[in-house]
Amino acid sequence: METMAMVHDLNRLAVFAAVAETGSFTAAAERIGKPKSQLSVQISRLEAELGVRLFTRTTRKVSLTEAGSALFDDCAPLLCEMAAALERLDVDRREPRGLLRLTVSAEYAATVLAPLIVSFIERYPKMEIDVVTASEQVDLVDARLDLAIRMGWLKDSSLRAVPLGDFGQWVVAAPDYLRRHGTPQTPAELAAHRWVALTLLRSPLQWTFATPAGGDEAVRVKAALKVNSTAGLQGLVTAGAGLSTLPDFMVAEQVRIGQLTRVLGGYALPRAGIYAVYPDGRHVPAKVRAFIDHVRDALVAVP
Repeated sequence: METMAMVHDLNRLAVFAAVAETGSFTAAAERIGKPKSQLSVQISRLEAELGVRLFTRTTRKVSLTEAGSALFDDCAPLLCEMAAALERLDVDRREPRGLLRLTVSAEYAATVLAPLIVSFIERYPKMEIDVVTASEQVDLVDARLDLAIRMGWLKDSSLRAVPLGDFGQWVVAAPDYLRRHGTPQTPAELAAHRWVALTLLRSPLQWTFATPAGGDEAVRVKAALKVNSTAGLQGLVTAGAGLSTLPDFMVAEQVRIGQLTRVLGGYALPRAGIYAVYPDGRHVPAKVRAFIDHVRDALVAVP
């Protein structure tokens, strides 16, 4: 006798994905807008239907079992496609809403992006923002992030990128360091100074300046100190450790109040880009488009 396949309630998969993504029945209930007890019942029924345990529950957290992880990897992309399809059909909904997860460096988040995020959620009160700060590039797909704000020069990838603006690179030092060691007048003189190197860069000791006469002048500096974050670099330079290059948005205020001194102002380093980067796909969610437009418009408006 032929047995009939069990018909599963696909709504339970959405509940399962919400709990898996948030790691909490409470957070998932808040996201979905249903009681926590109702979600727990749905998960228990799904586990009973499948005959496997999907979560390990403790008093502190909820984590996926091996079977749960396999199910999430299989169903998450399908749920995303279903959500995208519904969003495309919902043409009358003009206001972005929901959770936007983005990654950005801590320094750019603190100095530039923070007020733009505030103005964005004030403009779109139904939006939620989850900011993941990281010095190194995060895999957007693996980390389930919607968007990244990246600085510098982008590598070729399968991601889509939208230019938002650019920033200058300034050679700076503490006034006390310059009093003790002198102020370089040309890029070549940097080789005789203490240099604080940022190891995140591909070539932290090799710099090429555009000269006032229109040519190029390359110099190789010697690293007296090395550091792997721009925040650490800023702290060391401010403390008088030596010279280095830092983004203008990080040090402009320190230069203005005299805490740092910009040197070689007549020589220019290449400007670096600021990009919004997101996974490639046929449909860009409205919340992602709205955030990119908001940040780009704000940066363009800055003189």
